[in-house]
Amino acid sequence: MQLPPGQNTPSFFNPAALGENPDPLPLRDGSKGVIAVVDDDPEMRSLIEDFLVKQGYRVQAYSEAPLFLQDLQKAPAEGFRPEIILSDIQMPHMTGLELTAQIRKIDPELPVVLVTAYGSLESAITALRNGAFDYVTKPFKLNELILNVERALSYRRLNDANRSLRTQLRQHHTKGALIGKSKGMQQVFELIERVSHVTANVLITGESGTGKEVVARTIHSQGSRASQPFVAVNCTAIPENLLESELFGHAKGSFTGAVGRKKGLFEEAEGGTLFLDEIGDMEISLQGKLLRVLQERKIRAVGDTVDREINVRIIAATHKDLKATIQKGLFREDLYYRLAVIPIHIPALRHRAEDIPFLAEYFLQKSVAQNKLGPRSFNALALNHLVHMRWDGNVRELENLIERIVVLSDHHTINEKDIPSPEAAKIEEFMADSTRDLPTIEQLEKRYIQVVMDKTGGKKDKASQILGINRRTLYRKEREYGLVDESHPEPSDEGTT
Repeated sequence: MQLPPGQNTPSFFNPAALGENPDPLPLRDGSKGVIAVVDDDPEMRSLIEDFLVKQGYRVQAYSEAPLFLQDLQKAPAEGFRPEIILSDIQMPHMTGLELTAQIRKIDPELPVVLVTAYGSLESAITALRNGAFDYVTKPFKLNELILNVERALSYRRLNDANRSLRTQLRQHHTKGALIGKSKGMQQVFELIERVSHVTANVLITGESGTGKEVVARTIHSQGSRASQPFVAVNCTAIPENLLESELFGHAKGSFTGAVGRKKGLFEEAEGGTLFLDEIGDMEISLQGKLLRVLQERKIRAVGDTVDREINVRIIAATHKDLKATIQKGLFREDLYYRLAVIPIHIPALRHRAEDIPFLAEYFLQKSVAQNKLGPRSFNALALNHLVHMRWDGNVRELENLIERIVVLSDHHTINEKDIPSPEAAKIEEFMADSTRDLPTIEQLEKRYIQVVMDKTGGKKDKASQILGINRRTLYRKEREYGLVDESHPEPSDEGTT
């Protein structure tokens, strides 16, 4: 799916810059990349060096592995900093396998491609176990060699990009458990910084899955009440007749089953923060009682005759447009203004696509740790694919998808093929919804026809093509399933409806 109109791929995220393009973007010196060639055979060393230079790479050649290691161990400003190593295996003083082991100690992510005339399965396995990126046997074709070089360069630049991403994430684009470099999220971070140390009520708005509770917890954890309780309640998860008792508590004998006095959530949160999630779904009869608590800072338990003072900060959240709800008479305007002393709006993920690579990296590492798996990383095309998805479920949908990908993938680098297309996701969602109640074939067919007609805007020509039937058959099925008015004339085979 495409990004919303006017929103392009973030400028900092360029898949070609990570080496996914067969013709990598040039470095500042104009070269495609920096390569070290280590080979004791002067003819072979000269052949590889000349070929790579003609291909646009900057090359430094070494006749011995120890000489190369000396340069590699120098400070970056002094030494030669290659992106790839091409090394012979059979060399005096130090073999290519020994060189690989030493390189791993200095820079574990520096790819080494080993070249040898003594190729065998055993030596190839040993090379890979020692940390080599790839293995080429002599005689080799130069085109084969350049493919290995380009793959290694992609690997190196991808790792560099991921490392940079993690560094930026730690240093600049986090606020507690929140992540984002977009303008919208930076504004949220700034508001959190300002309101954490005050006691004013906060109203957090945003679509489902944007992280409203995470914002609330961050405000609490960074303020003066951090050492006190944070109590969260979802106003839709508790039946109306029980919510009042849950919030304010009840006295002994106040109703059947009330065998003792019960503290309410306001008392549980004493000194801390009470988070009222989905406040827009609270019944209007209870809204008046909540308004009284906010005005007087006192609560009265159900069935009790005594008011108790409270010291609780209120943070509320909703995915609804409360002003529109007020117009419908479903939400009290005076309560709204009591709650929204400080309003914070969290933008939808599709409106802050530049945050997606940071969030994806965070959820990837989180899922790897939780599931005790080996290292995982995204390639550039996979990240690009994630950036261009719509994410109607917002951050929650992104997290769930990445955990699924991590658990199901059996390789270290997650590529674009591992990410289900939006169309596939919609089909899976349709099948899941359609088969939840085990319908008959006729019921399933009816639902599918409805979905296709909705997607095509009612255009029968297009719908019949997708369904694999002619227009007359489609119309007949619509009449059978009651999808059209019986009095509506049957269309001819020509034209569109």
